[in-house]
This record gives sequence, structure tokens and C-alpha cells, in this order.
Amino acid sequence: MINRIILNETSYFGYGSRSVLKDEIKKRRYKKALIVTQENILKNVTDKVLQVLEGFEYELFMEIKPNPTIKNVKDGVSKCKEINADYIIAIGGGSVIDTAKAIGIIMTNPEFSNVVSLDGTAETKNKSLPIIAIPTTAGTAAEVTINYVITDEERVKKMVCVDPHDIPVLSIIDQELMMEMPKMVAASTGMDALTHAIEGFITKAAWEMTDMFHLEAIKLIFNSIEQAVNEKDKKAIENVGLGQYIAGMGFSNVGLGLVHAMAHPLGALYDTPHGIANAVILPYVIEYNSNVCYDKLKEIAKAMNLEVDNLSNEEVASNIVNSIKEMNKKLGIPSNLKELNASLKDMDWLANAAYNDICLGGNPKEASVENIKKIYERIYEGI
Repeated sequence: MINRIILNETSYFGYGSRSVLKDEIKKRRYKKALIVTQENILKNVTDKVLQVLEGFEYELFMEIKPNPTIKNVKDGVSKCKEINADYIIAIGGGSVIDTAKAIGIIMTNPEFSNVVSLDGTAETKNKSLPIIAIPTTAGTAAEVTINYVITDEERVKKMVCVDPHDIPVLSIIDQELMMEMPKMVAASTGMDALTHAIEGFITKAAWEMTDMFHLEAIKLIFNSIEQAVNEKDKKAIENVGLGQYIAGMGFSNVGLGLVHAMAHPLGALYDTPHGIANAVILPYVIEYNSNVCYDKLKEIAKAMNLEVDNLSNEEVASNIVNSIKEMNKKLGIPSNLKELNASLKDMDWLANAAYNDICLGGNPKEASVENIKKIYERIYEGI
């Protein structure tokens, strides 16, 4: 079997690492930046980056929804053309970096300017306009992946776009920028990262190198997320920030599974925050998949520091499921779909949308529309 790994060119890690930005821009001879960010990002977080950019030419583009839309992308492309930007700086979470990726791809591949044609694995010919990604959340790993997600409001669909040409040329993982995340943002993005690591570890395409990434990510994230979210512990935030990046190195290359396939329709229909949807769904899908991946679940349990000795396969799986549910509770994440304002009348639509999601193909266990509907119904009641 031939396995492929694609990673971004250069990344910096550590508190205050945004300081390298000035020298990197000079070295690359960039002239004018479109800075993609969101108005709801804490002003002092954005300002910490803008202070480093003093003396450089840039203009801000901030019109981005939490689940970014086709219109957001088109508006960003128009702005990028208007100011004649030769590179993009994305400051924010997954929504911001994903939008920047779509803008960057269309700038160099204008034949995809309708955005819809980027859905799936679009055959773009040119690398994106250079993107510098500076994440302010610890979860999506968009700064190291070849994926981005854009919502098609007309079709009520989250488009999962997979394109090696979209990967940022430079990523700066400055955990100091993650210190001020609101609690629910920290919880949501952290559980998103844990989902990436677990799904990437059990996906059909997983192999030795990605297994190495994912196990380390599970260890870093699960054992630090409570302290990172509830105590704002500096070392814990650093661990989650690093863990989410490492998870991205893995899942970007091998795909995900049923959790993400089920989370995407919730975001498209109800505008549910992606990480929250993943966190609520994750334990139920682990339970569903358990009988085809017991060996891997034992490795996951060990990475989570859970007991595995002298336990049956079923008991190990149950320990993981219960531990994730308990972690969600500690982080203040809802326990069922009722709390996310989902409706039973939408279960057929949700199940069909999840069945047709690109992420389902990576799931280790086959799932029918009926299987998926039953899982949604269980999660709706939280049973």
C-alpha cells in the first residue's frame, strides 16, 4: 500500500511566537496582506498580532460567520482583488482559516469562483495565494490541514473541500493567543481536536505514521483539556494547542469518520458550533464502531490514562465512552441534541445528509441511513 503525507512548509510553536512574523514577511518579500479575521475575536488578541505588523501594509476583512458561507468567501475574494493583496494572514479559529483557504484558492484558480465547485476534491491547478495562519483557538488544526469547510446555505450543506493546494505556507501556533478564549470556545475547539485524533486513529486509511500522531494528540489533549478550559492553566493550554496541531498532521492525510459526517448536517441546518456537535456525537459513534476496532480502542484508552488491564473489550470501550461523556459534563457541553435545539422531525434529513457526507467513507464500520438515524435518535434523548 502507498501512503501519502502532506504537511505545511513551516510552523512555529510557543508563547510569543508571533514575533517571527515580521522577519518571515520580509524574507518572503510579501507586499500587502489581506488580514482575514472576525469581529467577535477579542480585540486585544487581534491587536497582539497587529502590533507585530506595524509598518507593513494590510487591510482587514472581518465579515465571516462562525460557520462560514459561500457569500463570506465571495466577499473576501472581492476584497482581496480590490486591495491587490499578494498574501493572506488568517487570525482566528477554523472558520477564519477555512475562509482564508477558500479565498486563496479562488484567487489563483478563478475558474472556481462560484465556490460550489470546490466541494469535495476539486482539481485545482495552482497553489493558493500564500497564507499565513495564526490560530487563536486550540482545536481545528486548519493551519496544517489540506481541508476546509464552507456552508452552502442554498443547499443546506457543509461543503468539505479537500485540496493539497490550500495548505498555509506558514503557521504560527502562539498559545499566548489562546489564553483568552471564552470557556465554551475553548471547550468546543478542544473537543473538536480530540475527535480529530480519535477518528483519525480508527479511520480506514490510518497507518503507522498517522497512528503515531494521533495517539500523542489524544494523550496531550484528553489529559490537559479540563485544566486548559476550567483553570486556564498555561501548560495545559500549551499541550492542547500542540495536540490539536499534531492531530491535524494525521487526520488531514487519512480522513475522519461518522462523527464528522453526523456533525456537519447539524452545523448546516441549525448553525450548531462544529466542536460542540462533535463532542456530543463522539461517545455514541465510538460505541457504534467499537466491535470492529477493539485493539485500537485499547490503545486509545491507554493514551487517555484509563484502565485496560483485566478488562474485556466491551468494558474498555465502555470506559472510553463514559469518560468522554464525563469530560463533556465537566466542560459544560450539552449531553444531547435536545439541548442543541435539534428536532425529531429533521432526523430523516439529518441521516441522509450524514450518509452522503464525504467523511463517512473513512469510518471503520459501514453505516446505513437507518443506522445513522438510530444514532441521532439516541443522541437526541441522551441515552
